[in-house]
Amino acid sequence: MLSKIFPFIDWFKGYNMTALRADAISGLTVALVLIPQSMAYAQLAGMPAYYGLYASFLPPLVAALFGSSRQLATGPVAVVSLMTAASLEPLATAGSEGYIAFAILLALMVGMFQFLLGVLKLGLVVNFLSHPVVNGFTNAAAIIIASSQFSKMFGVYVDGAEHHYETIMRVVESAIHYTHWPTLGMGVLAFAIMVGLKRVNPKIPNVLVAVVITTALSWGLGFNHDTSVSVSAIDSPAVHEAIVGFNGTIDGIDQLALQRTALGKQMEEAKSSGDPVRVLDIEHDMNVLNVQMARLKLKAHDLRKNLRSVLFAGVEQADGGLRFYEQDAVPAGMATDGRTWRVKVGNAKLDTASLKMMGGGAVVGTVPSGIPAITVPSLDLKVMLHLIPFAAIISLLGFMEAISIAKAMAAKTGQRLDPNQELIGQGLANMLGACGKSYPASGSFSRSAVNLQAGALTGMSSVFTSLMVVIVLLFFTPLLYHLPQAVLAAVIMMAVIGLINASGFIHAWKAQWYDGAISILSFGCTLAFAPHLDKGIMVGVVLSLLVFLYKSMRPRVANLSRNADESLRDATAFGLKECQHIALVRFDGPLFFANASFLEDQITERMMGNDKLRHIIIVANGINDMDASGEEALSLIVDRVRSNGLDISLCGVNEAVMAVLERTHLLEKIGKDHVYTTMETAICATHESAHRDGQEESCPLTTFCRLA
Repeated sequence: MLSKIFPFIDWFKGYNMTALRADAISGLTVALVLIPQSMAYAQLAGMPAYYGLYASFLPPLVAALFGSSRQLATGPVAVVSLMTAASLEPLATAGSEGYIAFAILLALMVGMFQFLLGVLKLGLVVNFLSHPVVNGFTNAAAIIIASSQFSKMFGVYVDGAEHHYETIMRVVESAIHYTHWPTLGMGVLAFAIMVGLKRVNPKIPNVLVAVVITTALSWGLGFNHDTSVSVSAIDSPAVHEAIVGFNGTIDGIDQLALQRTALGKQMEEAKSSGDPVRVLDIEHDMNVLNVQMARLKLKAHDLRKNLRSVLFAGVEQADGGLRFYEQDAVPAGMATDGRTWRVKVGNAKLDTASLKMMGGGAVVGTVPSGIPAITVPSLDLKVMLHLIPFAAIISLLGFMEAISIAKAMAAKTGQRLDPNQELIGQGLANMLGACGKSYPASGSFSRSAVNLQAGALTGMSSVFTSLMVVIVLLFFTPLLYHLPQAVLAAVIMMAVIGLINASGFIHAWKAQWYDGAISILSFGCTLAFAPHLDKGIMVGVVLSLLVFLYKSMRPRVANLSRNADESLRDATAFGLKECQHIALVRFDGPLFFANASFLEDQITERMMGNDKLRHIIIVANGINDMDASGEEALSLIVDRVRSNGLDISLCGVNEAVMAVLERTHLLEKIGKDHVYTTMETAICATHESAHRDGQEESCPLTTFCRLA
């Protein structure tokens, strides 16, 4: 019982110093990969980079303690991070306090969903995400993730559009207008280091080396060069006017947001009082407010775009400060500092007394030292209701990724894997992680592979990984200040390259053409609907279910005949001659309400198409279940066949179907002497009577019957 509740107790059976040393080395190796990766994935999720460290503190520890896999490395992963951003984008601005609170709440909901599935032993629900759907989604997500990092690689800033491809078009336009070459250089250098070290020696932590080298260069070369100035230091009336207009627009949006909140409360009161006229009036007012807000947001976008596009040159003044002129408007005879400056414009109002000017590349910046306070996330019912479908999808996707990795490693190590226990472990990891300010986490393929290769024997390796993250949070966060954002973008892009698997489409198509089509459609829809990734997944799931239903409604019905190897095969598929007087009909699937009439139609078709037919043998080997509709259909078939002067028999009936026949007394109607154990017995028992006075010159079943 204790081992059931606390699976980690089994780690210590026969545990010794050699195993401890192996786990310690593995845990430290994984931490060297995890720390820079987690910061990169946090930004992919729309969170400040250091929240990746928070997601690497409790989740790996808890998932290892309560999961069933001893080598699975849990923490931030690319696909779940992208899904988190897609889920929260409509609710709040990425990186804001509200957004962070919602992400932590989402982690709690994901954990609760996974934990309940595990406790109720419903791990099989993950099968609703078929392999073709996951393959299509994963390939599309890899492309979306990689392309979402272009803005950081080129050092440009754009607003997100309704569709991902529109956002990328904006990035390309901005990059054509202006690319910050040192930023691009840092990203390319990080790529070169990671690729080069991976080819030279895969065991070297290439991500960590790239981060250390580029961070040192960033610090030494002054890569980040920002300054705060008064708006009066900018010598451009047009920019002053744009800043005033932008701030006024943001004020207008904030005021409309307050009015909409007040109307929302009035709507609740009107609904509770049962005043339909008042409800209609408030709905009208809210629609007007929404239109006004949409117009202001569009105006703010245009002003933000214009401000970001202005490039300045800095001229040093006598007091040591800088005065900024538009690059094509620097007065003659003035020497500039050689940098290109831009105004940093976000979604909030610009502080005209302390305007941030960017003269270099973007870095991670200040990372708070210390472990986050352990608190239960605040619960907001309205937000939770909105997040339920996203939490369910993230739960299933995250678990599917984790269990796939765990199964692959279990096949190599020979350990026993319990999917429901793994769900409990992942669920607790996300729930307790949310209390430690974590956003949704899952099992990582790359870090789990590193863990296994490094020689991890038990989950103690993940304990050491978490301990290493705690040490970094306590003592080494100042070293992360100068880490370039472009390097984190390169880390993400490098990681998701492995997710692209074009051969998966070909493999699915070869298995079944419709599986290949579903995989391709899931891929296309995920790309088209991005950033609303849930829609792409839902299209794939619905298509998979429709194909399943269609196949269930129209299972394969084959006519059997003797093959050259003396076995009974599908006559149509193998081009075999059939007996004129006996029809061997094999039904491949359960006989239930959705396909009962289909079997009736198939039997009727065979009776109408062969006037020499005398006996029908239904080969029931493939009928593994039967419901009331199936039993009723079979009874009608028996009546119809015999009323037409033909006879009918069954063979190969399994125990479950036989029990239905006995309980409904259909067995008595068919006749126990008309139900045979095997096809051979049925053919031999019916062959002579079916061919009596027959004109068939050569029956393909005659030889078979003699052999039998």
